[in-house]
Amino acid sequence: MHGEELGNYAYGMWPVVVFNVVIFSFFVVSFVKPRGKVEWASMGAFIGFIAALFTEMYGFPLTIYLLSTWMGKSYPVLNPFSHSHGHLWLVWLGLADSAWAMTVLHIVSNVMILGGLYMIQQGWALIHAAGGKRLVTEGIYAHVRHPQYSGMFLLTLGFLLQWPSLLTLAMWPVLMFAYYRLAMKEEQDVEKKFGKAYLDYKSQAPAFIPKFGKGG
Repeated sequence: MHGEELGNYAYGMWPVVVFNVVIFSFFVVSFVKPRGKVEWASMGAFIGFIAALFTEMYGFPLTIYLLSTWMGKSYPVLNPFSHSHGHLWLVWLGLADSAWAMTVLHIVSNVMILGGLYMIQQGWALIHAAGGKRLVTEGIYAHVRHPQYSGMFLLTLGFLLQWPSLLTLAMWPVLMFAYYRLAMKEEQDVEKKFGKAYLDYKSQAPAFIPKFGKGG
């Protein structure tokens, strides 16, 4: 989701940091539509994750500074502050200068990111159309009960694959647990509203990992 910067120091691009944080935060807030205190707290954690991610991707590479300082001459690359050497999975695999590895990394991570955004949008569109007046079980909801949260899982995993950092790796489990708890709370509310119809749907559609194929 970003271009390659080949200079000796490819950071300090704070307008790019702000732009990306605003764009991704606006998109997700627009489609997830947090309402109560719990929803906004979870959304705040997501925005914090995105801010930490893009700060290290384009602003100040804290993780790379720490790792290169701790390891000194044993750090796997000579120029850790170019963007091509900011992809830490490739650095530790010894593939930081491999064009094919970089291409595969970007294809896989970008498919995950775009796929996550697509799931969020599709889930919102169906819920918005229903207006809370009926139980939504068609479209993407035929395959998974919480497509918006599944989309956020996929989106953030894609970012962690593309640009991991100590802070985002530490934040990710907390963020996922927050949305898991939120999903379980929402299920209780929907079950009270729709009763047996929701229990029947719940027995057929998985919570977070989409089920496809016969009956899916």
